[in-house]
Amino acid sequence: MRARRESALRKGLVAIVDLGSSKITCLILAIDPALLRAPRADGVGRLDGHAGLKVIGAATTRSRGIELGEIASMEEVERGVRTVIQSAQKMAEVRVDHVIACYSGGQPRSYGLLGTAEVEHGEVSESDIGAALADGEIPDYGAAREVIHALPVNFTLDHRTGLTDPRGLTGAQLSVDMHMMTVSQESILNLVQVMRRCDLELSGLVHSSYAAGLAAMTEDELELGGACIDLGGGSTGLSIFMKRQMIYSDAVRLGGDHVTLDICKGLEISAQTAERIKTVHGGLVATSRDDRDLIELPRDSNDHAPGRQMISRAELIGVMRPRVEEILEAARDRLDAASFEHMPGRRIVLTGGGSQIPGLEEIATRILGRQVRPGRPLRIPGLPQAQTAAQFSAAVGMALHLAKPQDECWDFEMPADRTGKQRIRKAMRWFRDNW
Repeated sequence: MRARRESALRKGLVAIVDLGSSKITCLILAIDPALLRAPRADGVGRLDGHAGLKVIGAATTRSRGIELGEIASMEEVERGVRTVIQSAQKMAEVRVDHVIACYSGGQPRSYGLLGTAEVEHGEVSESDIGAALADGEIPDYGAAREVIHALPVNFTLDHRTGLTDPRGLTGAQLSVDMHMMTVSQESILNLVQVMRRCDLELSGLVHSSYAAGLAAMTEDELELGGACIDLGGGSTGLSIFMKRQMIYSDAVRLGGDHVTLDICKGLEISAQTAERIKTVHGGLVATSRDDRDLIELPRDSNDHAPGRQMISRAELIGVMRPRVEEILEAARDRLDAASFEHMPGRRIVLTGGGSQIPGLEEIATRILGRQVRPGRPLRIPGLPQAQTAAQFSAAVGMALHLAKPQDECWDFEMPADRTGKQRIRKAMRWFRDNW
């Protein structure tokens, strides 16, 4: 994967495709590899690579054929991907072959691994890191699942811990804590097949919960510890970061589409009308004025059955709030399972299209019991104003990941004489066979 990504960077053009349950988004990036590592103008530290990226094409279309973040109709998804790719290429006036994709399905699961190795020559090299990674014992995560991310999140050299990159440091024993995320095998293979049918070369794969956190969270939140809840259409992604690394990920198979479906059934209106009413009039916290604020319910001209023509906004809130509370309570249970309360930062960021419902911040603060704020994606050069809303966090996060990728375990060579290598190789068999 690193070789394909580096090839895309050298060519200077790459497309980013976010396959969501409610929309499919494409960003075409022009890349200047020299500026990806350019120093800051003030001479303090280094840029995060933003200066080396520029969005020259962008397109979004309604998603069809994706349910709960999973591909349910190959033809519908292929048609959607072709539509956004062609529209973005027309805007950019270029043709792209390399694509980095992200999706929210696969029922992600997180595992923590620990590996230890002796430093051979007193100074930590990449082979020492590979030996430590090879020592990690992979749990039995199931034959129908594959590893999508395997991130070294913390290195310990002798008694010094909290190291992000120990290469070049002097020591005797190196330990590494690694976070591994697995997803269902069929979800990956379906996504790969869609890209092949669209004649595109898949040069990278990122889970949307990871990408959304990179875009919506601030540097302090990523460093001190924080969680990102990405409220999408078909599912809600959850990711926890510490020292700028993702250390936990999960998903709730509920999202904004389920709120729309509740409105559709509760008010006996079409899904299209329910989505419009949710967007224009929706909310979660009712006031005395909402009892008098009436909403007209448009009806199908072919429907001659008598029905209600008006509802109050308070009634609409009464339909929406229970489902949103259910989603937030499920996210809270997952945060508790990950021992999030023991982290120093404990800041929670809400992003995704569902995070824009009025009153969500108040409800989330009460249910999650922690400091909550809405999150929008970080601006990158050339990003159109229309793509700066919260529902585009995952797409922007992939661009940031491309600018400053996190090394994963398959980026390091592992010694052939370590038994742990077989365990790591097993975990990476899909990447070895398909990339």
